[in-house]
Amino acid sequence: MAKSIDYGNLMHRAMRGLIQTVLKDVSVHGLPGAHHFFITFDTTVERVVMADWLRSRYPGEMTIVVQHWFEDLIVTDEGFEITLNFGNQPEHLVIPFDAVRTFVDPSVEFGLRFETHDDDDEDDEDEDPEDDPPPPQGEAQIVRLDKFRKQ
Repeated sequence: MAKSIDYGNLMHRAMRGLIQTVLKDVSVHGLPGAHHFFITFDTTVERVVMADWLRSRYPGEMTIVVQHWFEDLIVTDEGFEITLNFGNQPEHLVIPFDAVRTFVDPSVEFGLRFETHDDDDEDDEDEDPEDDPPPPQGEAQIVRLDKFRKQ
């Protein structure tokens, strides 16, 4: 039996499930209205499949835009596949959900950000989270769930 509840991992799984549900709906019905997505992913994750020229251009991280032209959007439990146009050259991408770092739909000001353990380690060295000043009124706050993850 676990000694504690790993809320960070549970929340990450729930957020990835939300992305999966949204993308599945888009794969069947298309993008509704003005909705569009900016999806940033880690290109170093082993199961990411992309053209060599794209990987050399984006060796660590890449942001794709799912908006006007996309084809072959296939969503599975592990991730999604999509064909996008890069300078009039269609390229097929396979992106596991574990590689996704941000998912943003600017049309409705919605976004998710997935923190990595490396980010936490850097933050812990640079600052004490209890000494953070309160955020200015009227600005969005980002909840960093990994701070609650037991290491």
